Amino acid sequence: VQLQASGGGLVQAGGSLKLSCTASGRTFSRYAIGWFRQAPGQGREFVGSFDWRGDVTNYADSVKGRFAISRDYAKNTVYLQMNSLKPEDTAVYYCAADPGVPPRRQVDWTYWGQGTLVTVSS
Repeated sequence: VQLQASGGGLVQAGGSLKLSCTASGRTFSRYAIGWFRQAPGQGREFVGSFDWRGDVTNYADSVKGRFAISRDYAKNTVYLQMNSLKPEDTAVYYCAADPGVPPRRQVDWTYWGQGTLVTVSS
């Protein structure tokens, strides 16, 4: 599975962006999908995940209520809708996939896409 993340850019605080993560190589309808981010000088952190069993989503407290993950099975694409963006959301955003349930640890996610940069200006 190859993952391609896109949709990053520069946005003002309070604005919105929608990131996409498209898979190729095989359909990932039964894969967990995760979004992570890494701010400058910081470690990579969990943003949210999608569990295909019941379309269950889970979010970090820092983005809960502002970010939403959705999935288009026909396009083999997962989205991260980001609203009410804050300067502290500035980071490189990564998508990841894993067959089965969302892994608890970052190191256990099998497939990673390249990052897409989101910059939120104040």
